[in-house]
Formats: sequence, structure tokens, C-alpha cells
Amino acid sequence: MTRPTHQTYIDQFDVAQIESQFIGNLSADPADGLNVCEEICDRHANGDKIGLRYLRVDGSSGELSFAELQRRSAQFANFLSSQGIGKGDRVACLLPRTPELLIAVLGTLRAGAVYQPLFTAFGSGAIEYRVGQAQSKLIVTNPEQWPKLADVKDCPMTLLVADAQDPLADDADFIYSAAVESQSDQFTPVKIGKDDPFLQMFTSGTTGKSKGVAVPARALIPFWNYMELAIGLREDDRYWNVADPGWAYGLYYAVVGPLLLGCTTHFNEAGFTADNTYAFLQNFRITNLAAAPTAYRLLMANEQQRADYDINLRVASSAGEPLNPEVISWMQRVFDCLVTDHYGQTETGMTSCNFHALEHPERTACMGYPLPGYRLVALDDNFNEVASGETGQLAVDLTQSPQFFFQGYSWSDKNPYQGNYYLTGDMVISNGDGSHSYTGRDDDIITSAGYRIGPADVENTLLEHAAVTESAVVAKPDAKRGSIVKAFVVIRPELDPTPTLAEELQLFVRKRLSTHSFPREIEFVSDLPKTPSGKLQRFLLRQQEEQGQTEKV
Repeated sequence: MTRPTHQTYIDQFDVAQIESQFIGNLSADPADGLNVCEEICDRHANGDKIGLRYLRVDGSSGELSFAELQRRSAQFANFLSSQGIGKGDRVACLLPRTPELLIAVLGTLRAGAVYQPLFTAFGSGAIEYRVGQAQSKLIVTNPEQWPKLADVKDCPMTLLVADAQDPLADDADFIYSAAVESQSDQFTPVKIGKDDPFLQMFTSGTTGKSKGVAVPARALIPFWNYMELAIGLREDDRYWNVADPGWAYGLYYAVVGPLLLGCTTHFNEAGFTADNTYAFLQNFRITNLAAAPTAYRLLMANEQQRADYDINLRVASSAGEPLNPEVISWMQRVFDCLVTDHYGQTETGMTSCNFHALEHPERTACMGYPLPGYRLVALDDNFNEVASGETGQLAVDLTQSPQFFFQGYSWSDKNPYQGNYYLTGDMVISNGDGSHSYTGRDDDIITSAGYRIGPADVENTLLEHAAVTESAVVAKPDAKRGSIVKAFVVIRPELDPTPTLAEELQLFVRKRLSTHSFPREIEFVSDLPKTPSGKLQRFLLRQQEEQGQTEKV
């Protein structure tokens, strides 16, 4: 099948073609707008089309049609209405990847309320902060997560996903089986306007307090474009996004995105392991996969298991951190499958992609080209756009980005704008053709002896060495050079962390990358600090080095 070029698509891009497929109207006033549940569920509820296939942690599996999801979401919406919860109210969900999670999302949206995800690895403090900021009216959770709520000050009303015989039944305000499943399965969807929120997100909070991000209904257009063009989702695909819906990538593109296009999504409740993932890919016959580089690297480290499974991937996508070339080569060799790198943020959704459905030049270690409706640039320290080959902070040109939907942080936590630009805080190299290559966060950049060194370049080079499974690179203060490059390295378990191996890795990077970027110090560690969504927290390592709390290998 011939694919249009990226530029051809941009030139012919017409939002009206997407909007014409909606039930509601994104251009209308709130009174005559749309309902997100109608767009991602009801629109596809004719017949027995499957919306969700799932695998529970106990090994049981099943599926729900769009029609069944429509019915159950109406019951959930009626429960919300019975408690006075409606348009604009925040409904929080602290559940793993189960059918009840999806029903809660859809039911909340059907009621015109705003869905608020809570990652199941959160402790009580993180939960308390988020529901307090959002003034959430309800928390939906299960017995496994329930103990965390005991320490949540001013905890909202609770709905426990359990039956009446559960030992915790008397502690929760409502039990799911009794309160929801007894409701009518008819509920007229509540419409919202294009600028009204339907999701209440929080950033991952790698520095400072997590910031609130309200996602408006008009984000459905760029969500659609990302799924269709970058993910390359087809109607007959069996699509699995491994990301947890407790975070933006999982909620935007494992729930809203695929359902918006009328495609089946897949939930795997079990924790991520190589064997579990290989088995899920085989048993659910996944053809289109999305995951973070960490997931692909874990599969690489357990390549010997691949031969035990019959897996037929068509395409794969990666997001959350830079995708190193070794993973791309490995996926091509082992799965005969192209994996492409995509970039985005909680605030913006995905904005820069290597597209599966569009033709464009392929660049090594490139984070991709702008999603239709966006213009991305790199800015210097004076906020001028840099020339090709130069490094700057990635920014969105608001004057030429009609699909940009971020409205600012919910509680004015921070001003991310400079003139007509939204500043991402990420440092990139401009490739001169609209694409960019990631080098690191603005505060991650290492300046050593006058050189500016992006940690991602050093990390990716280390990952190419057969001994290394994970790496993190930060600046360490140095009297002579200002800073030196220090690497924290996780090696394969069968290997010993010796000074000889450290020297070998230094020489490897010096040879493969450059003479000024190689890590002058290497520390072997058992694991690296990450956010619950799997993003590397370099700032913690950098703080340790600044405080002199680590030892030289």
C-alpha cells in the first residue's frame, strides 16, 4: 500500500474530515458540543464489535464489545448522577488494568464528568495531593489498593470494586456490584464544549510538585492523528499499548486513542515480565505494539525466550525516552518488525513522531517529524530559532500549531510560555527539515571543558555494549573541567562489576561516540531511579553527585 509523504499529508490536512465522523460537534458551543464517551464507544456499538480484550492477574481472560461497554458505562454514569456527580466534577480511579477501569473511564465521560487517573504504585501522599488539588468527588478502587486510602486526609467518597461479601464492604461508601450493576443501562450522554476538560492529568513530577493538566475535548483530533498516522493503527490490527493508563501515554493512547478509531484495545493486568509479555503477544495475536524502550530492552535481555512463542508483529512504536539504535536493529532482526520513536508530554500529547503511515526521510536517533497541526522548533537561550545542526530547547510555535490543546497548568503552578512559544524543557538538535533529535532535558545537559554533552547520546552508546542492560548519565562537579560525565550502569546479572569492565566501557564509548563525551567515571548499580511510569530520574543521581554521596568505582 502506497503511503503519502509527511509533507503531502500536511499540505492536504483537513480537520473537517475527522470531525465529520463524530456524533457531536467540536466547533459548537458547550450546549451543542459532544460527549467523549459517545465518540469513543457509542459510535462503534452497532453489532458485536469488540472494544476490549483483557487478561486478569489470576489468568482469566475475556472481552467486552462496544455495545456492552456502552451499557455498563451508562450504569456507571447513573450511579454518578445518583450521587450528584456530573459535568466538570473529577472522578478518580485507583485500579489496575481491568475491565472495571475502562467502564469507570467511559461512565465518567458519559456523565460529562472529568476522569482523573491514579497510578496504582502511588502511596497515600501522592493520592492525597492529587485528589486534594482536583477536589475529586469520588475514588474508585479495589481491596488491594484500599489500605492506602486510610492515610489520605479528607478522602473523597469511595467506591470499592468488590462484592457485598468482601471483608472491606462495611468500610467503603459504596460497593461496585451493588451500587453500579443495579443501575439502569440507559443514560443520555452529557455534552461538553471543545474547551471543556474530559481528563484531569498530573505531570510525572520529576522536579518539584506534580502539576495539574486538564485535557479539553478538542484534544481528540490530535489523538486521532497520532493513532492513525504515527501508530499506524488499522481496523484489523490487534493493538496493545503496554503503558499503564495511570499515566498520560497509557490513558491517551491505550484507552482514548484506539477506541476513538473503533479499534480493540488490550489490557494485561499482570506486572511486566519478559515471559508474560512474550506470552501475551502470542496468545492475543498482537500485531501492533506500543511500549517504552525499557520494555523492548527487557525483551532483548531475554531473547532466548523468543523462540518459544509464535509472534507476528506488523509494527511497533516507542515513547517515554529516546529509543536507542540497538533496539531498532534487534526488533528488525528478531521480529522482522520496524519500531519507531515518538515524542510527547503529558501537557501536549504526542507531537513529534516517526510515522508508520507516512513516508519521510529516516534518520538515526531522530525523534521524528511534527504531528499534523503542529510546528516544532528549537530555540537558543535568547528564544530565537536555531539553524540546522544546532542545539536548542524544543518549543511549539503557537502561531502555527492549531491542534495544540494545552491550556496551561490547572492551578497556575508554572508559566511554560515565552512569547508565542510553549517551552517543553527538552533539548534537541534541529535537523533542518522539521525533524529533531533528542539530546536531553534542559537541566540534564552536561557542560564539560566547554563542551555541551547530551546524556542520551552517552547512554545509548553504553547500551550498545553487550554487557549493559541500563544506563544513566549525569554531570559530576569537577574542579578542572567544571563537570565530568559520570555513568551509572546496570550490567547483565551473570557478569561481575570489575574495574576492568568499567575501563572497557569507557574505551567503548570513547571509540563509538567521541573523545570528549565518554564517562570519566562509571559506577555499577543494581537499578536506576525511575518515575512510576518508567522514566529515568537523572536529577536524583545528579543531586547525589553534587552532594558527594556516591563513591568512585
